[in-house]
Order: sequence, then C-alpha cells, then structure tokens
Amino acid sequence: MDDWDSVRIFLEVARTGSFRAAAEHLGLSAGYLRKRVQHLESTYRTTLLTRHVDGVRLTLEGKQVIAAATRMEEASFELRRAFSRNTPNLSGEVRLAITEGLGTFWVAPRLIEFQRVHPGLLVDLKCEMRSADVLRLEADVAVQLERPNVSSLKIVRIGRLHVMPFVSPAYVEIYGMPKGPDDIRQNHRIVLQDAEQTRGRELYDQYANREELGFVAMRNNVSSAHVWAIAKGAGIGWLPTYVPVIGGPMIPLDIGIQFDMDIWLTYHPDAKKIRRVSRLIEWTIDAFDGRKYPWFRDEFVHPNELLKSYKSEALVNMFAGFTTRTDPQIVQSRMAKAK
Repeated sequence: MDDWDSVRIFLEVARTGSFRAAAEHLGLSAGYLRKRVQHLESTYRTTLLTRHVDGVRLTLEGKQVIAAATRMEEASFELRRAFSRNTPNLSGEVRLAITEGLGTFWVAPRLIEFQRVHPGLLVDLKCEMRSADVLRLEADVAVQLERPNVSSLKIVRIGRLHVMPFVSPAYVEIYGMPKGPDDIRQNHRIVLQDAEQTRGRELYDQYANREELGFVAMRNNVSSAHVWAIAKGAGIGWLPTYVPVIGGPMIPLDIGIQFDMDIWLTYHPDAKKIRRVSRLIEWTIDAFDGRKYPWFRDEFVHPNELLKSYKSEALVNMFAGFTTRTDPQIVQSRMAKAK
C-alpha cells in the first residue's frame, strides 16, 4: 500500500473522529487503520493525531496535512472522472446510492428493466440509511430524504414521500382496529424505526407521550425490517403511502396524523458529462415522477385513492409469497413431489 492510501485512511479517521468509525466506513479493521496512520507519522516524523477516550484530535501538524490531503483527494477524484468520461458510452459501472426503503421496495425492482435496456452497464445499487458522500465519489448519483448542504453539488428535488400510520390485518385480528392517538397510546403496540433520514424518533417524541417499554413492540434501524414487522402484525408503524400499491397487505389509519419528506437527487456537475451517468440521472428522475406515480406528488393522495389515480405499467408485487400463511402439509406434499 502506498503513502496516498495511508493519507486517505488518515483523512477518514480525522473526518469521522475515531478509528472505530473510520473502520466501519472503510470496511477495514481499526487495528489496521492505526498501523497505517502510525506508519504515516513514522515516515514523516510527526504526530498527526492524539488519542483520547472520546476519539481522536488533530495536532497543528495534522491540520496542515489535512488541508493538503484534501487537495490531493480532490485531484484524485478529478482524475477518476476524467478516465470515466473517456469510457465508451453506456458501458461500464454506474453507482446509485439511495435510502434503504426506497432502494429495496421501489428502485430495485425497476432497475431490472433499466439494466435490460442497457445490458452493457453494471449497476451498483447501494441501499443505506446514511447519506452517501457524492463529492468523495461514494456514488455517481444519490437519492436521499435530507437536502444536502454542499454548494458544489447539483441538487434536484424529484418528488415527495408521503407517510402515515399503517396496521396489518394480522394485527387487527388480535388487537382490534386502532381508533385514534389516545386509543393507540393506551391499548396498542407500535413498531419504531430509529434511523437516519426517517424522522421516526422525532415523531415518537412528538406523538407518543409515554415510555417505550410496554408500548414499543419492536425497534429497528432499517426500512425493510420495519415494513416486514408491520406487515406481520408486530404493531402499528409509519410507512410510505405507496406500500399498499406494491402489494403490501396494510391498512392506512386515518387518525389525523401524516407527514411528508422531499426526495432529493444529488450528483457532481461533472458526472452528467458522462453519458452512462447522465442516463442514470434521467432514469432516476423519471422513476419518481409524480405525474406518472401519484404517490410522489407534492399533494397528499390517500392510499385508497392511489390505484385509481395510477394509469401506468403494472407494478411488481413486493409482498407476493411472503404475507400468506402456508399449510405445512402442502409444503411437505410439494417437497415429496420434487424428489
């Protein structure tokens, strides 16, 4: 490993504030990162970081190196973009980062058709709750629910995500239909999503007005687990209004509580000069077009009305085969026939 890779590791440790956080981000061990930074300090006979209980702090020399290292990083990114611009059109790799729920339940099924139209492209789909750093080339294109505060990025609002409480028939069968906020607080269980960009914790603090123990049936940090927990009857939970449209057996609760979040598309201005990335940007904008998909419109459309408003192609049922109870005898019979 050359010195630039050691500098890159030093940058990540400085930015995240600890070796542990940097290790998680880079997918390397904290011990390995310490060795690389120590090697850098030994090579240049200087101390860049001081270690503390709550993380690391930059020395004066470290701050000076950070400034130079950041310029090196920007130059390396520009070099990669230059190589990318010279790659044959519509072949190669494109990287799309998106929040985990939108990526899993909305974008992934639709990306299959995109890839079939452009078979020369390798689509790297990164579904995470944290926002990708487009400036540092973690992705060519990013879709997120928080507006980035970086002036050098191209930022486009491409839609709006409407969210309201839902419950599954399985839950209603056991606990009954919730009648309103007070009834929910006193007699029901909820599923809480506590993750970046979701506002789950903020909404709980605003509406719950009680401790979690005995009220929160399950707490999770990713949207897929959140959706499945609600679908299987663990409790009441916030979900996007389009979930029933893609096959989710969920009942919207009209209890006077709903909210929305803007959906933001970000990319580096130079990235659009690369044709394959430009095509991905166009496709992504179209995938959230409220004129075609009414659940992404600025105005709220009730889930019961969405299918009436939808006039486009058939949607993939993301819940097919996962939400029905299967008779064990039928399973055994099918297994016997398969032998």
